[in-house]
Amino acid sequence: METKKVLPILFAIMFLVMVGFGIIIPVMPFYAEDLGASPTQLGLLMAVYSLMQFIFAPMWGRISDRIGRKPVLLIGIAGLSLSFFLMAFASTLWMLFAARIIGGFLSAANMPTVMAYVADITSEENRSKGMGIIGAAVGLGFVFGPGIGGIFSDTSLTIPFYLAGASSLITFFLVLIVLKESLSEENKGATNRKRLSLKSAFNGPASNLFLLQLFVTLSLAGLEATFAYYAYEKAGLGPVQLGYIFMIMGFAGAIVQGGLVGRLTKKIGEGKVIQLGIFISALGFALILFIDSFVTAAIFLSIFGIGNGFIRPSVSSLVTKRAKSAYGQVTGLLSSMDSLGRIIGPPLGGLLFSIAINLPFIIGMILSFIAYFIYRLYAHQVNKEEKLSPSGESV
Repeated sequence: METKKVLPILFAIMFLVMVGFGIIIPVMPFYAEDLGASPTQLGLLMAVYSLMQFIFAPMWGRISDRIGRKPVLLIGIAGLSLSFFLMAFASTLWMLFAARIIGGFLSAANMPTVMAYVADITSEENRSKGMGIIGAAVGLGFVFGPGIGGIFSDTSLTIPFYLAGASSLITFFLVLIVLKESLSEENKGATNRKRLSLKSAFNGPASNLFLLQLFVTLSLAGLEATFAYYAYEKAGLGPVQLGYIFMIMGFAGAIVQGGLVGRLTKKIGEGKVIQLGIFISALGFALILFIDSFVTAAIFLSIFGIGNGFIRPSVSSLVTKRAKSAYGQVTGLLSSMDSLGRIIGPPLGGLLFSIAINLPFIIGMILSFIAYFIYRLYAHQVNKEEKLSPSGESV
């Protein structure tokens, strides 16, 4: 299997998946409100999806190690499509909740399986590049999806859900027809034989990488939940301007992940790229405190987005390198930590904002520095392992 041919296919798959997901973002609050949702219920509607992902992503990762990546990815994308169509047909609030629960449960298979697929087909040298390309697809999907959803919501609030369902259905057939299985027959079902080594990886240095992912996502989710209110208070920016700002940030992050991460990791390694990303993210948080216009908001938020773009694919790459095998399990746990950050981050950000409007971004800086020290702990433990290893090789 040629990596150069497969990565563009995976890029297209994840781009279409995230376009479908992004289409409903600007519509969901109004749609739920029409069905009688209170602000609290709307928050729960958003949180329940991430909760399902947090619980079930590791399960789907393990299943993909046993039966292969392609069938699990087909299940995840079919589930996503089903959930969008169920939301379009929802006539009561409980139906909307049921659709979100089903979608969260089944689509939890998508991200860990795609990351495991990338780990299957890439060498360790090119692992970060592959993870970065997937990250770029996710970022660009979130750039275009909300714009499409906003445009078509003018006609009817249900149309974006039908579009999202159709996008996912197209993606399903793309996977079915074009994508080949990445796991060989002898590697399928090998999870049980690898379980002990995987457990030791969770109890060893790699556990710090999962914790780092949690803190990075926590700071990102807190920012996403409060930046619109903050930008309005500080610079009088409205929804349209904010849409453009997040679009610019998405492009900046996608460029970094799609092109720069792979080259940098080859030169200086994932560890230094992660540390660079953490410091850039912290700088972005600090600069956000000084926004006073559309231009400064776009530039400072993009600086944060660039930093985040350095971190995420590099962490994914390191986690799979540490695991050596059973990639679905480790990418599933990584996705689970990502979802946990998205569950905790928005209400925490909202609480901090209610205390003081600058507080979410100050805490974001603090979380970034905590992430830096978590990485340093990981590096220290790895160096200690390498010294104790008889071969002198990384364990």
